[in-house]
Amino acid sequence: MSNNNKLNNVLYVVYLLLFSTIASAAETPPHAAGSWVSVLPPVLTIAVALALKRVVPALFLGIWMGAWAINDFGVTGVWTGLLDTYQVYVANALSNRDHTAIVLFSLMVGGMVGIISRNGGMQGIVNHIVKWADSARHACLATASLGLAIFFDDYANTLVVGNTMRPVTDSMRVSREKLAYIVDSTAAPVAAIAVVTTWIGYEIGLIGDSISKMPGLDTEAYLLFLNTIPYSFYPIMAIVFVFMVSASGRDFGPMLEAERRAQKHGSENFAAPRDNNQETDDLEPVEGKPQRAFNAYIPVLVMVLGVVAGLYVTGRQAVADIADPTLQDIIGNANSYTALMWASLSSMMAAAFLSLGQRIMNLEEVVNAWFHGVRAMLMAMIILILAWSLGEVTDILKTADFLVSILGNTLPVFILPALVFVLAAATAFATGSSWGAMGILFPLAMPLTWAVMTAQGQTALPDMHILYASVAAILAGSVWGDHCSPISDTTILSSLASGCDHIEHVRTQLPYAVTVGTVALLAGNLLTALGLPWWLSMSVGLAILWLILRYYGKPSYTG
Repeated sequence: MSNNNKLNNVLYVVYLLLFSTIASAAETPPHAAGSWVSVLPPVLTIAVALALKRVVPALFLGIWMGAWAINDFGVTGVWTGLLDTYQVYVANALSNRDHTAIVLFSLMVGGMVGIISRNGGMQGIVNHIVKWADSARHACLATASLGLAIFFDDYANTLVVGNTMRPVTDSMRVSREKLAYIVDSTAAPVAAIAVVTTWIGYEIGLIGDSISKMPGLDTEAYLLFLNTIPYSFYPIMAIVFVFMVSASGRDFGPMLEAERRAQKHGSENFAAPRDNNQETDDLEPVEGKPQRAFNAYIPVLVMVLGVVAGLYVTGRQAVADIADPTLQDIIGNANSYTALMWASLSSMMAAAFLSLGQRIMNLEEVVNAWFHGVRAMLMAMIILILAWSLGEVTDILKTADFLVSILGNTLPVFILPALVFVLAAATAFATGSSWGAMGILFPLAMPLTWAVMTAQGQTALPDMHILYASVAAILAGSVWGDHCSPISDTTILSSLASGCDHIEHVRTQLPYAVTVGTVALLAGNLLTALGLPWWLSMSVGLAILWLILRYYGKPSYTG
């Protein structure tokens, strides 16, 4: 054999080793499918996330491990799995039409937030609410109300509310720690459960992908999300507790010390040094232009009404063959992805036209503001795409099937929401990312919950509260862990925007977050899963929180 032929053969073998794909494996289930090996990708993802405190590399390594397992752990499978991680699973996640719709919706909403930040609409909302802050109590309530008003994005909420209300709360001798707590504990909770926010696309994307892996469940992702809102005990209780603390003027723990110190010596004397921040600058309104609240309210209203109209229109098209469809038939058959895309485009265009029509910004400035908003969403979209990819890997490996085979008849169904809540909180606390925790847990926890319910014959309509509570627990636990974590991005931003020492913010907020989280876990997740109606569980939890504040808290300010 000539040297050229030998070289060609060697090159051919190298080519097969390096660039073979999983086409054959895709047709035949891998040997690891349904075995203990199938849990390694999600376990590795969680372990690496906890160790490195970084979500993106953790997800990537988990997908790589899964791709290697799909290649039956061959020597060449290490390299093949690495290539497949990107060119198969990430590509598949992006090629899915529903996934693309969620990415585009999220980016467009981010762009809309960027525009209404720069055109002064968000600042206009602030200006209306600040007028009411004429005492320490009113200043705290105004800050909390502003946190609810800017519900459509947590980053914008944190930076705008913190920076705007800081001079107001300082003048009323409210501590920077209290301001940071109010900002932090309204931003993510309200953005997580409001019907149209920058979070919704991310959450619906994860829910929709998980539904596709849950045989027997036929529902729209957005409608399933709406059903979970009443079971989001921690976000709702956290928001209400903020108003309880603000209205009562009572505090406990380190927060009480901080408030009494501020009442005696003022807030500015103990403020942390503040550096210029590019994200804050991007949200600043254009100088010398009017700051009108309707420039924010109108685009947000267009988005909300656009979702409703889109659901109705797409639902009517889907039930055109039904003679007299009910509203439930129409909404139940609607295409939520299409509705969200229509709404996000309409709201962005409304924000742009309002800015151009009033000559607040020219076209180039509008595009730049839109781009700043889009840029803020990019990391979240990367996490989402990797989460989708990990979900496909665990689906091929039949991870849920294996877990059900060992837990299906032994794990009590009622424990699932509480278990998921704690796991999500631990992951978010260690990684500092609520979105990262959701990205890791949704592809695993939702199919597992449904499979356990199926194995125990509890998938009928009366038992759907278990699924709703479990889905909500992923979201709620992620927010809870994020609030407790000193490395959380929103916790850091809250300290920055409020001019508060970061460690002091964590130290003073932690007792409040742990208190609300524990009550949400016991009175919310456990009691609801045991059969108590969600509204009664919520009422019990809120009553407990009021009693804790009433009898354990002490007055911190007057007025």
